[in-house]
Amino acid sequence: MATARGPGYLLTLGRWRRGLGIAPQSRALAALVPGVSQVDNKSDFLGKRPHRRHPGILQLSRVRLPQVLVDAAQLLLLESSMPNMEKKVQALTNYLWSRHLPVEPEELQRRAVHLEKKFLENADSCQMEKLCGEVLHALRRTTYHWQELSYNEGLSLVYMAARLDGGFAAVSRAFHEIQARLPEFQPQTLMDFGTGTGSVTWAAHSTWGQSLREYMCVDSSAAMLELAEKLLKGGSGSGMPYVPGVFFRQFLPVSPKVQFDVVVSAFSLSELPSKANRTDVVQTLWRKTGHFLVLVENGTKAGHSLLMDARDLVLNGKEKSPLDPRPGFVFAPCPHELPCPQLTASKPLACSFSQAYHAIPFSWNKKPKEEKFSMVILARGSLEEANRWPRITQPVLKRPRHVHCHLCCPDGHMQHAVITARRHGRDLYRCARVSSWGDRLPVITPSELPPSPAQDPPES
Repeated sequence: MATARGPGYLLTLGRWRRGLGIAPQSRALAALVPGVSQVDNKSDFLGKRPHRRHPGILQLSRVRLPQVLVDAAQLLLLESSMPNMEKKVQALTNYLWSRHLPVEPEELQRRAVHLEKKFLENADSCQMEKLCGEVLHALRRTTYHWQELSYNEGLSLVYMAARLDGGFAAVSRAFHEIQARLPEFQPQTLMDFGTGTGSVTWAAHSTWGQSLREYMCVDSSAAMLELAEKLLKGGSGSGMPYVPGVFFRQFLPVSPKVQFDVVVSAFSLSELPSKANRTDVVQTLWRKTGHFLVLVENGTKAGHSLLMDARDLVLNGKEKSPLDPRPGFVFAPCPHELPCPQLTASKPLACSFSQAYHAIPFSWNKKPKEEKFSMVILARGSLEEANRWPRITQPVLKRPRHVHCHLCCPDGHMQHAVITARRHGRDLYRCARVSSWGDRLPVITPSELPPSPAQDPPES
């Protein structure tokens, strides 16, 4: 695994930093330096295509589910005749979006000791007998009560109505990242951990349907697997599946020799009850990965934190599989393997993205929607295969003759770049102006530029 480049980047001082009164010593290393940074035109895209189609453009247009899947979902919901479906869908959506991580036993013990010391400071002899009860009562009142969802037939149907289209949109965006950057990659096998309603299978078929021949769908809920199989068969329990080569099972494959070209876990790590469970699952999924491990969660702080833990676990893993010793690296969205600057900031933010989609036309879905999600794509092989361009992490603000871009840079820092044609060049300015949230900006970082013979190399 190649490591991130050393501190050879030039320091930059933007006007927005001077306005905030930040001293020069506290400036972060930057990817965009006025008068220095250039468009990365190694592929000569400037001579072949317009700026609006530069190779860093990754945003999908509004995603539309396959009509066969839409018809099957509407048929199943119509046949169920479940009362108050709209309220149940809204309640489940709100619950999943506001869900926090379960409190670990070590953290619970630490809180109990802290509360016990606090009560002992103000306790007398008659209150000592009630100390244990007061500590337990305070823990129940202040600790988030995480509960595992048991997906029976009814809840699985509600989950389908609430999350099938949004999950399809998020996973489609993740697959599009791989397809757009590596069009020659044609996977033949895929494993989906926590398959749920099967949105990963449908998204993979829409992306690589010509090459995929085997889909292994794993979910602990038999009701979910039955529902996913019905959706593949057009909403009925019989008939031929729309996507061939799909296999369902309730447990992960045991054999360490079995690997899949693409392994996916979409909105499933948040369903595991502890960090130890998540660690075991992520290690197992990585051993099963032949090329890409795609992890997707809700675009919240909790979801982003889960993904960063999984990312660090794979990158820092001491154990090497004797069957596949190839190292791993971050394919997307991070342009580095350093700690996430979003989490280490004074005010941590979730690194999330947005994908527009046409919702299934249920009675409560009146207009197109957007799915906010976090993702991380880990790959096996050499880091040289990936261009380390800065990632746009927030919506681009377009103003007269200048553009505001918030970038995650290859040096592991965030940069708020104000890009103009006069200071950064016409090509870089036009590329930035047509880019969107989640795209990559094709720019050569200062450390990649050849040193000027007339000047000494800059010091870090």
